[in-house]
Amino acid sequence: MIIAVTGTPGVGKTTIAKLLSERLGYEYVDLKEFAVSNGLGEPIGGEIAIDVERLPEVARAKLSGKKAVVDGHLSHFIPADVVIVLRTDPRVLAKRLESRGYSRGKIADNVEAELIDLILVEALERAERVVEVDTTGKTPGDVVDEILHFLHTGTKKRVGVVDWTPYYDEVVEHIHVRERNENQ
Repeated sequence: MIIAVTGTPGVGKTTIAKLLSERLGYEYVDLKEFAVSNGLGEPIGGEIAIDVERLPEVARAKLSGKKAVVDGHLSHFIPADVVIVLRTDPRVLAKRLESRGYSRGKIADNVEAELIDLILVEALERAERVVEVDTTGKTPGDVVDEILHFLHTGTKKRVGVVDWTPYYDEVVEHIHVRERNENQ
């Protein structure tokens, strides 16, 4: 079984994916490392640009028949048996990204992506089995327990469980920072 753990940068993918793979006894796969080692990614400006057009085919060939948890904000592009979309309150997300030293523009992009459900929508376009989990205020162990519950009960779809629109006015300042910078 291939489990893709995806979400906006800063939602806790790596922590959750590593703990989930440990609890299941599955192989942990860092999507960036996988892409680079298979000729699908190259460093560009401190980031890894991944060829998402070729990613599904290569992932299918390399991961077929394995038990793996794939970690990465583009992991929903691989053919997975289940896609776990981690979500975090965009106000919390903005603070996390600020503490990581992200630029104001990058914070704006990621807060907006979380606010509008971008990765969830992309996952729904590509996978049959998608489970959305809100990580806000939960320990990694609690999040993994929740995911394991959905895996063991065979949950096919669990989406629409978060709605960040009530916080729009509080997070829009991060988005407008990007727009002001683009117009200068």
